[in-house]
Amino acid sequence: MILARRTLGCLIIATLLSLLVYYRSASASVTVRTLREKVPQVVGLGEYFESQEQHLQDEHVRPFSHPGDLHAPSDSPNSAKPADTGTDRQSSKPPGSIYTRNLVMAKMTKENVTWLDEVDLGPELTRKIYVADDPKAALHPSENKGHEVRTYLTYIIDYYDDLPDVSIFMHSHRTAWHNNELLNWDAGEMISRLSSERVLRQGYMNMRCHWNPGCPEWIHPGQVEEDKEKPEQSLMASAWAELFPDKPIPTVLAQPCCSQFALSRSRIRAVPLAKYKHYREWLLRSDIRDTMTGRIFEYLWQVVFTDESVSCPNQRTCYCDGYGVCFENEKTFDKWFELRYQKQMAEIELREWEEQAEKVEEFKGDDGRWLQGVEAGELEVPEVGKNQQLKTVIERLQADLERRRLDALERGTDPKARAESDGRPWKEGDGF
Repeated sequence: MILARRTLGCLIIATLLSLLVYYRSASASVTVRTLREKVPQVVGLGEYFESQEQHLQDEHVRPFSHPGDLHAPSDSPNSAKPADTGTDRQSSKPPGSIYTRNLVMAKMTKENVTWLDEVDLGPELTRKIYVADDPKAALHPSENKGHEVRTYLTYIIDYYDDLPDVSIFMHSHRTAWHNNELLNWDAGEMISRLSSERVLRQGYMNMRCHWNPGCPEWIHPGQVEEDKEKPEQSLMASAWAELFPDKPIPTVLAQPCCSQFALSRSRIRAVPLAKYKHYREWLLRSDIRDTMTGRIFEYLWQVVFTDESVSCPNQRTCYCDGYGVCFENEKTFDKWFELRYQKQMAEIELREWEEQAEKVEEFKGDDGRWLQGVEAGELEVPEVGKNQQLKTVIERLQADLERRRLDALERGTDPKARAESDGRPWKEGDGF
C-alpha cells in the first residue's frame, strides 16, 4: 500500500513537472512571436511616433508614421478572415453591374457635409445622414449617446428589412488622419473607390487599411488597470459580459481603428435583429461615459459581424482589392512608405533649420549686424544652404511618391491584379 502511494505520488509530480515545462515553452514561444510582431523596423523611433500619433488623433490632422507600422504578410496568423457561416454570403453580380449602396453618416449640427456634393460618389448611392443632436432632423437617433455607435445601430434596426447591396458607415469629416493615406486621407475617395464586390465577398470590410492603431493586437480585456493610451481597455471586460453574455472573453481584441466600415446586406442580416436592439439598449443604460462607449465598439464591430476577436487583413490587399491601389508586391508597397518616411524626416529637419534661422534673425539689427550683448557661441547658426538642399530632397521624394501612387492606381484598373493581391483565382472575363 505504501509503495503504491509512493508510485502514485511520483506519477503526479512527474505529470505536473511536464505540464510546467510545456507551459513555460508555450509562453516563451508566444512572447517571442509577439515581440517579433511588435518591434518596429526603425529602432528607437517607435515611442516618438506613437506619441505624435496620439497627439494628432486629438487634433484630427495627418500623423507621421514609420516603416515599422506597415503591414503583415498575407499569410500572417493575424490576417483573420470573416467567419463563414454559410448563410451570410452574398454573391457578386456579373462584371459591370451596378450595386445599390447606402452611405450611413453620423454628424452633429455644427458639422458641414456639403463636401459630399463635390465628390463623385458613384451611381446608386443613397445618403443616410443622421444628425445626432437634432431631434427634428429627418434622420436622427432617439438619443445622442455612444457617438457614431448609436447612429449605426439605429440605421441597421430601421432598415433591417430594406437594405441595399452595400451599406457604408462613415464619420462626417472629409479629411482625417484615420482615413487611408494612399487615397490622400480623403473620405470621398474612399467611398467612391470602394469595391462593392470585395464588400460582398468579405461581408464586413474595415474602411481603414492601416494597422496602426489597432493591430496586430490592441485591447487586452484582462487588464483592468487603466491605460492612458487606450482607456477603454479597462472597461472592456465588464462591457463584454453584458454585450456578449454567451461568449467567453477573448485575450485580445484587434482591428484597425476607427469605426468606419462597409457591410453586405447578407452579413447584416446574419445577426438577428434582436441582438442589434440589445446592443442599442446597452448604450442607453450603461453607466460608462459617452466617449468610452464609442471607443469600446471600435474594437467590437469585428466581433459583431465576423465573430472573430482579431481582424487584421493584409494592408496591401486591402488597398488593392478594396480600392484599386495596387502595388506589384509587398516589397514595392513597403518601398512607398519607406520613401514617405524619408520625406517626413527631411521635413522635420527643414522645420528645425527654419526655426533656428528665425532665432538667429531675432538677434540682428536692421542693418544685419549682431545686437550688442550677443556673445560668440551663444546662438547655433544653421548651416548655410542646408535649407535649399532639404527642399530639393523633399521635392524629389514627393515626385517619386506620387509617380508610384499613380502607377498603383493605374494597375488597380486591372481586375487580375486585384485578384492576385487577394490570392483569388481569376479567369479572363472576371470582374473585380
